[in-house]
Amino acid sequence: MSKGVMQMITEARSRVGSVSPAEAADRLTAGTAVLVDVRQSTEWDHGHIDGSVPAPRGLLEFFADPASPKHAEALDATRPVIVVCHSGARAALAAATLQDMGFEDVSILE
Repeated sequence: MSKGVMQMITEARSRVGSVSPAEAADRLTAGTAVLVDVRQSTEWDHGHIDGSVPAPRGLLEFFADPASPKHAEALDATRPVIVVCHSGARAALAAATLQDMGFEDVSILE
């Protein structure tokens, strides 16, 4: 049986942890994590969290794969990653994808 998007989001959230904004800020300030913003570039242009790395959901796999010419150096599978979007849905799907790609420590910004 096929899955709907809501089921996929629920499953992704159940396997990926989350961090509070305060914890994320502490980790970013300490340099112990990278914040990845998976919103579209037009959303990013309207405002984003300082220090976050833009990686639109539709291109995330290319930005995360070191073998890809589009690889973003900030996306290192051994470094903790916090994923953010507008509502958390894309972040959940993106975080699950990063886990599938071998990222060891992935969470979603609450």
